[in-house]
Parts: sequence; structure tokens; C-alpha cells
Amino acid sequence: MNHKSLIENLEIFRKALIRVLIIVGIAFMVAYALSDGLAEIILSPLRGALKAHITQLGGGGRIVYVGLLDKVLAQLNLGLWCGVIISSPVWFYEIWRAVRTLLNDFQIKMIRPFLVFGLLLFWGGVYFAYYIVFPFSFQMLLEFGVSDITANISLRDYLSLAVKIMLFFGLAFQMPNIIVILSFAGVATKERLQSSRRYIYVILSLLAAIFSPPDVFSMMVVWVPMVLLFEVGTWIVILFIHPYLIRRSK
Repeated sequence: MNHKSLIENLEIFRKALIRVLIIVGIAFMVAYALSDGLAEIILSPLRGALKAHITQLGGGGRIVYVGLLDKVLAQLNLGLWCGVIISSPVWFYEIWRAVRTLLNDFQIKMIRPFLVFGLLLFWGGVYFAYYIVFPFSFQMLLEFGVSDITANISLRDYLSLAVKIMLFFGLAFQMPNIIVILSFAGVATKERLQSSRRYIYVILSLLAAIFSPPDVFSMMVVWVPMVLLFEVGTWIVILFIHPYLIRRSK
């Protein structure tokens, strides 16, 4: 059981935050050194959508930069967010080291197996964004409206948006894991999850509007998976975690 004072716990989280910042800083330097290759990987779905756009609709498309510093700033931004994604296994562990100081032995034992599962979900979210959301959204946006026109897409804006969407989906895919962990911690109970469902849906729709390209189709591509992930976590609690905790308390 954790018997540390509030000040001691805050100090633990402060040190964990410093370590996370150092980890992300080192990962940023590595990612920036590899930014040319990373940029080509992230540009690939857009290049494919532009090629299909030219072939099917007779339009044109190119990726441009409009300012002298755009390429430099784009790669700095790319290096930062890719550094966050690449270093995720390490900062996941650092966050866990801090959080477990708040838990008792039973909670630590129950939650520990979900750490690896959480990391797999994070990378699953990144891959989902890259292989599902990107191709569908780009193709939909390029085909919408008037055809036979040229699309000039900003390199800086695209790279910044793309890598943030990947990170967002990586974190969003943690939802079932977080719900299960909060359930073991006594926060996300069956009753609370069921009563707050409608409010969660609204919050998720706002997040989808913020982190998706500005059209209703892309928003739905983001919102529907998040709702499904929330429901998966909720039903795991309802069907398995809640009955287990009730039996254990008897």
C-alpha cells in the first residue's frame, strides 16, 4: 500500500516528468537525424492519393513549401513528434513507475500485464492512422468538389498534421487499457461508465473534430474507432472486471 505524502508523490511525478523530457529530447535528436527518411515514409500515403487523383480525375497535385524556413521548420516539427512516438516504450515505462507508487500490491499485480498490451495498442493506433485513416481521408478530400484542378499542399502543414494524427490515434487506442486500469483502481466503475456514456460520446466527437482533417467524413473515420474503443473497454469492465472485483470483495 502507498503511504507516501502528497509532497512525496508530487516529487516522484516531477522526477518522472524530467526523465520523460530527457528521453523525448534524445529521441528528437535521433529522429531529426533521420528526418529525411521519416518524411518520405509519412509523405507516401499523400503521394499515393495525389497519383490516384491525377489518374482518375485528370487533376494535378504537388507538395510545396511556401516559406524559406518551411522545410527546416517542417523537419524540426517532424523530429519532435516522431521522437515522441519512437521513444514511447521508454516513456510509457517511466509513467508507469510513477503511477504505481499510488497503487497497492493487488492493483499493481492486476495492472502490470496491461502495460505490454497498452504499448501494442499504441502502435496499433499509429498503424491504423497511417494505413487506414490517411489513404481514406486523402482520397476523399481530393475527390471532393470540382475536378481537373491542381492541389498545392504545404509540406510543413501536412507533416505537422500527419504526425500529430498518428500520435493521437496511438494515444486514443489506449482507451480500453486506461478504462481497465482505472477500473482496478476503483475509479471507472460499471455504474460510472454506463451513466457517463452519452457525455463521453460528445467529448470524443469534439476530439475527432479537432484532430481530423476539416470534413465530416474524416471526422467520422476518427470518431467511430474511438467510440468502439470506449465500448470495448466498458464491456470488458462490465463483463469481467466488475464481477471479479465483486467476488473478491466477498
